[in-house]
Amino acid sequence: MKRTIKYIQLLIILIIINACTNDFAGINTDPNKISNESLTQRNNHIGSRFSPMFSNVIRVEPAWNYQLQQNLNADVFSGYMTSPTPFAGNINNQTYALVNGWNGFIWSDAYDANNGNGVMPYARGIKEQVELTNSEGGEKFVFLANIIKVMGMHRVSDVFGPIRYSKYDDYNTTGEYDSQENAYKAFFKELDEAIVGLKQYEGNVQFVPFDESNLNGIISSWRTFANSLRLRLAIRVSKVDQALAKIEGEKALASDAGFITEAMTVDMGGFSHPLATISGTWGDICMSAEMEAILKGFNDGRISEYFNAPADVALGTHKGVRQGIEINAKSQYGSHSLLGNVVESATHKVWMTNAEVHFLKAEAALRGWSGAGNAKMNYEEGVRVSFSQHGASGVDAYLVDNTSTPANFVDALNTANDIAYASDVKIAYDNAATQEEQLEQIITQKWIAMFPDGQEAWSEFRRTGYPRVFPVVVNNSGGDIDTNTQVRRINFVDSEKNTNTANVTTAVGYLNGPDTGGTRLWWDTGMSNF
Repeated sequence: MKRTIKYIQLLIILIIINACTNDFAGINTDPNKISNESLTQRNNHIGSRFSPMFSNVIRVEPAWNYQLQQNLNADVFSGYMTSPTPFAGNINNQTYALVNGWNGFIWSDAYDANNGNGVMPYARGIKEQVELTNSEGGEKFVFLANIIKVMGMHRVSDVFGPIRYSKYDDYNTTGEYDSQENAYKAFFKELDEAIVGLKQYEGNVQFVPFDESNLNGIISSWRTFANSLRLRLAIRVSKVDQALAKIEGEKALASDAGFITEAMTVDMGGFSHPLATISGTWGDICMSAEMEAILKGFNDGRISEYFNAPADVALGTHKGVRQGIEINAKSQYGSHSLLGNVVESATHKVWMTNAEVHFLKAEAALRGWSGAGNAKMNYEEGVRVSFSQHGASGVDAYLVDNTSTPANFVDALNTANDIAYASDVKIAYDNAATQEEQLEQIITQKWIAMFPDGQEAWSEFRRTGYPRVFPVVVNNSGGDIDTNTQVRRINFVDSEKNTNTANVTTAVGYLNGPDTGGTRLWWDTGMSNF
């Protein structure tokens, strides 16, 4: 329906434009001939390739695909959710026995055009079509495709590290990998080119029929999203390359493109949110121990939006499950809190929130980047925006609460799983605290606000160490993953190892260690945050 409305809107615009042309031109035009201008305005040969790009950045259908692309890895590793289901006899991702068959979907959704998937092949197809037809203004579609490509592929890189990216479009080198450092530099280059290059196309409506996001084909809004994404990635590399991070971050902060003022979302096309199915229908995912500890300890009003009350009323208002514990059957913890209205009523998938931008600016200010503003003000605005987004009340009292801290976790069934929260981080922003203490406040609230996007939350936990995600009780990694250091990445996928062996071997050499879940990524230094 949404795309139909957009087509009608575009048709009305074109009719108005056509009605304003000179009569002489109309009289002397062959009515049976489709003009080059008409073909250019339609651009279906290019635009049809955007749909699979929108679909595969975060894939929602079928729900089991999302479960494997993100839920049973990043969503649980981030401390957001836990599965009460003991998949494969409890020897699975949650107990650090990484399941290559599951995790391969992260890769195939980015690259596998044979099954209608793929961010990379369709971005390449758009570029090739623009070059083939040499359409005037066709470059704007390449810029737009590159923004979506960066959005999708930084997430893939943040899982595996090295990826096939900058050499992908050349069929002679398409199998070659970039180091994560080179991939990130390519991300920044493409975002910068898009932000600058799209400026001249502001007001152009040719992308309207193909845009499946709430940006509605508005070019200025896409520049804004690209600039917000640039700030996200600048903060991501702030520990490993401070100079690069500051340059890119200050570019974003000074850009006339600005930052998003509401959540950037993509239409799910009539499907329900996959987490609503995975949790509410299948009962395969529920509240985590960390979410219970932090939200209940903070008396956070967003808790009822994020999670439902347990089916077992004896468990109280909300009850979570610790990741990586002994589970014999789903029935043990299946009555704990499932996910709530945040996914049950969702008609869109969220790519980025306005709240996240404020927390990015808060950290940028803490790092002394020009144009970032005041850390405390950005932090408080991020919390306010998040409360507003979820319809939660009580934000004024929440922001001045300087006593509440995360609660210790108590397992409802087994005291061996009880654990104390390893920090007394508070809500009210403390300007007098150390930089590290202020960063913990910023990232903890950012973590709450980005729910349920476990991919970003997991990346930020690995980069900063915040919030304090509990270690697993059962570690089935065979020594590949340290229990306290936790999962740092996902192994390269079997399909690549089997068919692109030489290039995967080279890619392993770009890592800081072996091809295991215990090896840190390039931006995950393990060093001090400042």
